[in-house]
Amino acid sequence: MKKIYNPEIKEWGELLKRPTQTIADIEDTVLQIFDEVKAEGDEVINAYTQKFDKVAIQNILVTPAEVEEAKMLIDEELKTAILLAKSNIEAFHNAQRTERVAVDTTDGVSCWQEKRAIQKVGLYIPGGTAPLFSTILMLAVPANLAGCKEIVLCSPPNAEGKIHPAILFTADLCGVTTICKAGGIQAVAGMTFGTRSIPKVYKIFGPGNQFVTVAKQLATKFGVAIDMPAGPSELLVVADDSANPAFVASDLLSQAEHGKDSQVILVSTSKSMIELVEKEVAGQLEKLPRKEIATAAIENSKLIYVENDQIALDLINEYGPEHFIVCVANEDFYVDQIVNAGSVFIGNYTPESAGDYASGTNHTLPTNGYAKQYSGVNLDSFMKSMTFQKISKQGIKNIGNAIELMAEAEGLQAHKNAVTLRLQSLSEN
Repeated sequence: MKKIYNPEIKEWGELLKRPTQTIADIEDTVLQIFDEVKAEGDEVINAYTQKFDKVAIQNILVTPAEVEEAKMLIDEELKTAILLAKSNIEAFHNAQRTERVAVDTTDGVSCWQEKRAIQKVGLYIPGGTAPLFSTILMLAVPANLAGCKEIVLCSPPNAEGKIHPAILFTADLCGVTTICKAGGIQAVAGMTFGTRSIPKVYKIFGPGNQFVTVAKQLATKFGVAIDMPAGPSELLVVADDSANPAFVASDLLSQAEHGKDSQVILVSTSKSMIELVEKEVAGQLEKLPRKEIATAAIENSKLIYVENDQIALDLINEYGPEHFIVCVANEDFYVDQIVNAGSVFIGNYTPESAGDYASGTNHTLPTNGYAKQYSGVNLDSFMKSMTFQKISKQGIKNIGNAIELMAEAEGLQAHKNAVTLRLQSLSEN
């Protein structure tokens, strides 16, 4: 990992740059595949599955028999763990429900807001180097709580043309209505336009590599909403001498093993902590089954020393990490003042892995600095806020003249007339 000491503010932009391609580098490829899927549907999706996933698929849709087979292949202990995680995620997201908001803005004018579920949602579940069945819990659980009628899941098949049994088990457990063997850009295109096998959806959720991220962003050009630009995983830890260097190193590596384009950063006010963490990373890395992937990610990562907590906080807010771990004596300083982070983990015994799996919070979070303006997935992500109003005779009398004056000032006579006619009818009675 590259060590940087006391970087100047003018260097922060370059220092904190993510190791990802820009949308311009990938856009042409995405748009080409989108055009082909829109025109030819399943056939093109199968062709790209064979090209990228190296397997020929006869049927994109997962059958009930395949789901039942998958259930038999899952270890009972893993099933129990998944059920525990599901229970905690349900509890946290169910607590996010809000009541109807109603107010009489003036006598005779009643306004209220209610939430309605998005009817059709699509879930993208990575399944390449790591089958992320935990992401199904994070997406399908709140989708069901919200009341979404159709939940479509796309995940790339393995070399045998199958989806990992843990993905199928979890999808069935969480009420997914359609499961499709499709990954990458072609899966996002399928959910954007709809094909013979893949239903068209109104909003697409889920993380993915750079190609999936750009595909989701471009899907918005075709009338489909997305949760957020969620690309390669990233983690930033702030630590001082009160931290456990072995714990810090394990957290850094837990994100580094996600993918070669992941990024992890340690910011510290202690030079000795930086040295200790660097040694721990080297030692723990050697024991990881995904050593090659983690090693590549570590090359994109940094150990940054700064002189005090305020500089550290300013740098962290500038970066806007997806995951932010606070392991310092004065943790309240960071917890109270962090404004740009997807999810925050506090203390030596709060690993980021807890949020990834079973604590209850959602792990689908904004990356690439989008934590500055996007929230992570939550119950409201699967809902729309709708406003309602009802105006009585007295109400239109109370606000009618103001509407007439404002409409006339904007030159919108028909708007004015819609009120004037009503007021005249009341004055005649």
